[in-house]
Amino acid sequence: MTRNRASIIVNAGVAAVISGAIASCVPAESQDDGPGSSPRTQAEFDEMFEELNNWGRWGDDDEQGTFNLITPEKSQAAAELVERGISVSLSHNPMTEDAADNTGSFAHVMGENLRSDTYRFTYHGYAVSHLDALCHFEHKGLLYNGVPLTASSPDGCGKLGIENLKSGIVTRGILLDIPRLKGVPYLEPATPVYTTDIEAWEAQAGITVSAGDVVFLRTGRWARRAELGPWELSGNSPGIHASVVRWIKERDVAFFGSDTALDVQPSLVEGVNLPVHTLLIAGLGMNIFDNVDLEALAETSAQENRWEFMLTAGPIPVTGGTGSPLNALAIF
Repeated sequence: MTRNRASIIVNAGVAAVISGAIASCVPAESQDDGPGSSPRTQAEFDEMFEELNNWGRWGDDDEQGTFNLITPEKSQAAAELVERGISVSLSHNPMTEDAADNTGSFAHVMGENLRSDTYRFTYHGYAVSHLDALCHFEHKGLLYNGVPLTASSPDGCGKLGIENLKSGIVTRGILLDIPRLKGVPYLEPATPVYTTDIEAWEAQAGITVSAGDVVFLRTGRWARRAELGPWELSGNSPGIHASVVRWIKERDVAFFGSDTALDVQPSLVEGVNLPVHTLLIAGLGMNIFDNVDLEALAETSAQENRWEFMLTAGPIPVTGGTGSPLNALAIF
């Protein structure tokens, strides 16, 4: 998107100088961040993947990706954010009823007595709050850090499984409440969120996303569902546009999550279905929180007038698992 044009042209030479001077004052991360932003095509997407990926950044054998950005010092600083001892769950209760956004994702089967019951999850999709592993997405036959698909089998992921996060996540969390920014209760399906929206929220909320943070995007999906009923999110969901991944890389975000599956759908990138998932997981080596429930967090953040908190989360460490359901906590 071209953002800086001289509105009054004295002559061609002066206009060029004015236009160039204005453009030089705009941060690089903000010059391509709105409607019409790159990537728009498969070729631009492939170029972006090569430009931004973190392959080799933490060594050729690394299996933790951006989890490496959460240092002991970062976790300790996050603990200092706890002032009131208020804990908020980011998990939506598993749903047993079939709906447009939930087809057989969870079953609870009781045993013969109260000493036994069974939970059955199919957590990928649009219903269960979960965390994606780094073996969940590939690009051109390669997983994060160049791991070939042949490293995995029907028995599970040979590398990059969810067990690599067994030690748990403790860091600073940030809520981006984009509906609140726009003065609406929720975003409508297919609404894209751009870097300009995120930076506008930073300015309004008085926060700055920094290295090692976990960032959560609230679209208001669960609020809309409660008001209007479920809808099919696949191909029709609010979320971030792929251009935002440049900003995510520049800020060294550790994890990103949303109350949807994060990608805006349709993706606005011709020929690529879930470009954000592909760029973050296979490229940056970033685990994604999908379908988290951010309604209570948004309410608490507004009451406390605080949009940062200590975030804790621990997936079930299934060896070779492509992800895990979990109950992340925000603590104020």
